[in-house]
Amino acid sequence: MSDLTKHVVGTESCGNLNVYVQGELDQIGKKPVILTVHDMGANYHGFLPFIQHPSMADISSRVIYVHVDIPGQGDDEATLPDSYTFPTLGQLGSELVFVLDQLNIKYVTGLGEGAGANILTRFALEHPKRCLGVCLIHPTSTVAGIVEFFKDKFMGWKLSAGWNPSAEEYLVYHKFGEQLAKASAQNADREAVIQGYADYLKQKINPRNLNAYVQSFLNRTDLSAQLKAMQIDVMIVVGSLASHVHTTETFYSQVPPAKATLLKIDGVGDVLMEVPEKVAHGFLLFLKGCGMLSSTPLPGQERAGSFSSMGLRGRTMSMEEADQPRVRRKASTEDQ
Repeated sequence: MSDLTKHVVGTESCGNLNVYVQGELDQIGKKPVILTVHDMGANYHGFLPFIQHPSMADISSRVIYVHVDIPGQGDDEATLPDSYTFPTLGQLGSELVFVLDQLNIKYVTGLGEGAGANILTRFALEHPKRCLGVCLIHPTSTVAGIVEFFKDKFMGWKLSAGWNPSAEEYLVYHKFGEQLAKASAQNADREAVIQGYADYLKQKINPRNLNAYVQSFLNRTDLSAQLKAMQIDVMIVVGSLASHVHTTETFYSQVPPAKATLLKIDGVGDVLMEVPEKVAHGFLLFLKGCGMLSSTPLPGQERAGSFSSMGLRGRTMSMEEADQPRVRRKASTEDQ
């Protein structure tokens, strides 16, 4: 896949967003576009190991990724000025449409994790005609519970003074899950991965800027009522050891059954890191269900079989044409 190109997109209330396009810009409109939004304690780099994993090769060679960095969360960023008002998750979700408009993208499929999944959910609810579907990694729909509230408040206080072990431990818990973090001492490889993440936070992420994102996530509004009216397809992915597994299951229960798919993977906390091949398989099925990548075979499936299963009649379609989103399916979804 080609190198990333950086774009700065102006918005009404979020300031400038740094956006990184992975793929050929002149193919926008010809290939499906995946819009990614990252979690707290991360930026677009967090998606790259998953996107570049061998199990994602058939998908990544056929799509364009548009990665959005939340303000102030990039590597080695300066502290946001005191005059800057950090946006709410609602504002961020609403104004993702500026990214699509500036890059001349008609519609996208979303891929979001944690707080980023919440932001993409808000985008999908407000702009259903610009979104074919969303794949959400451990999303939340409710407001912060009392335990989460105090944990986040404590971490925010610590982050405002710079990095310290308490904030570091909380973010490890948030990313990997409590049981996974506790078990790391008995697993050298796992401990190395967690330590590598902790080192990355301290070396690359600005703690004051991260605190602003944490506080925005902490002050999120409830989406439960809106989810009942979700118009697009939603794939929800969570590990059984994830920190927000129960709130993710609540999220799933609030989306209309005809629109929601839940992939719960046993024995893992961070699904993208620990079982990328399982997420990739589910994501490909989801994209096909949204009318994309019809020519892309599932593992073990012959390419010819993928065409015959489409039931095509008349003119033969090229693989590129078959991979493009079938907008007719989207229109019928909107009419429901």
